[in-house]
Amino acid sequence: MPKTTIFDVAEYILSKSDTITAMKLEKLCYYSQAWSLVWDERPLFGEKFQAWANGPVCPELYARHRGEFNVTPGEFRGDPGVLDKSQRDTVDAVLGYYGTLSAYELSTLTHREAPWKDARGDIEPGQRSNNVISNASMAEYYGSLTD
Repeated sequence: MPKTTIFDVAEYILSKSDTITAMKLEKLCYYSQAWSLVWDERPLFGEKFQAWANGPVCPELYARHRGEFNVTPGEFRGDPGVLDKSQRDTVDAVLGYYGTLSAYELSTLTHREAPWKDARGDIEPGQRSNNVISNASMAEYYGSLTD
């Protein structure tokens, strides 16, 4: 199990982004995990994502920002200093590629991708789901984008 938590990664992202929407933070954490599985061949953190109606959401992270539209540095009590250089490089690359997209654009993008779609199965759009998006499905799908 990785020693880094999603809260450490969230604080690292916020240290680079300042205030962003909670939904955007969820998606940036998701893509950070996905690309860590591909580039570093290991999870960035142990927490899992579920295939919610608006895209991937980590329930533990959601519990900390529930009811908030925007999130700010220091809110998640994580320690960005525990990320090693490889982990920081992965998150930095994710921020470089996805960071300019809005929360809505990121949500729409995840809806087009196999890990979220496969985890939801035949659940109707807009319906609730707590189906887990597996690390294996993320590694396979995002890894195929680098071929």
